[in-house]
Amino acid sequence: MDADAGRRAVEAVTVRHVTDADMEAVAAIYGHYVLHGTATFETDPPSPAEMTRRRDALAAQGYPYLVAEREGVVLGYAYVSAYRPRPAYWNTVENSIYLRHDAGGMGVGKQLLRTLVETCEDLGYRQIIAMIGDSANIASLRLHLSLGFEKLGTLRSVGYKHGRWIDTICLQRSIGLGDSAPPDTAPPQA
Repeated sequence: MDADAGRRAVEAVTVRHVTDADMEAVAAIYGHYVLHGTATFETDPPSPAEMTRRRDALAAQGYPYLVAEREGVVLGYAYVSAYRPRPAYWNTVENSIYLRHDAGGMGVGKQLLRTLVETCEDLGYRQIIAMIGDSANIASLRLHLSLGFEKLGTLRSVGYKHGRWIDTICLQRSIGLGDSAPPDTAPPQA
């Protein structure tokens, strides 16, 4: 694909909040990685109903959950969740992003993650953590680094899937005021 065609492909992508109608595609995207990849350590693909339950639980807490679509086809999704459950962590979130297996290399992931980061900044969060499954997941690592995440370290051999030990890579990005000022006294509301 030439540079102009790549730009047109990205321009035609819309990033928006997820709807119930998207959950079938979201489950299919995630299911592919559960069965064939190491980006997630889950081993049984959740049903669309289970993925909807998980999405609803995040939405009830005010966390953003986005999809990228082109011409009505969902190409990927991204969301954040609590980094840790203790109250002192309320201003830090952990992101997850998954693209349809045939949607890589078109800039969709960058557009989706950039929008997610901007949304989190608008909501008042200060830090975003990314835990990338599999140190061989170079595309996800490069995506996060290109958007200002810093690699903090590698947790070696913490998962076992598809007959091999798998690492996770921890990355972090400050947003908004980061740690330059105390956080607001109450969690932001979506």
